[in-house]
Amino acid sequence: MSSNNSGAEMGAFFAGVLIGGLIGAAMALLMAPQSGEETRRQISRTSQDLRDRTQDTLEDARERAEATIADARRRAERIIEEARERAEHIVQEARASVEQATQDAKAAADRAAASGEG
Repeated sequence: MSSNNSGAEMGAFFAGVLIGGLIGAAMALLMAPQSGEETRRQISRTSQDLRDRTQDTLEDARERAEATIADARRRAERIIEEARERAEHIVQEARASVEQATQDAKAAADRAAASGEG
C-alpha cells in the first residue's frame, strides 16, 4: 500500500516539475522584450532544457525504484530463508519427538510383556 502512495507522490511531483517549468518558461518569454527569432531560440533552448531536466528526474526515479525493488527482493529472500530454517528446525524437533515416543512405547510394551511373562 505504501508503494502506491509513493508512486502517486512521485507522479504528483513530476507533474509539478513539468507544470512549473512550463509556467516559468511562458512567463519568461512573455515578460522579456525580444525579437521573434530570439524568442523562438529561447523557446527551443528552454524546451530542450526542460526535456533534459525531466529526463534526469525520471532517470533518478527509475534508479531509486530499482534500488527499492532490489532491497525488497533481498529482504524477501532473507525472510524466506529464515522461514525455511525454522521449518527445518520444527521438522527435526517433530522427528525427535516421534522417535522418543516410539522408544517410550516400545519400552512400555517390553515392560508389559516382561510383567506378563513373570
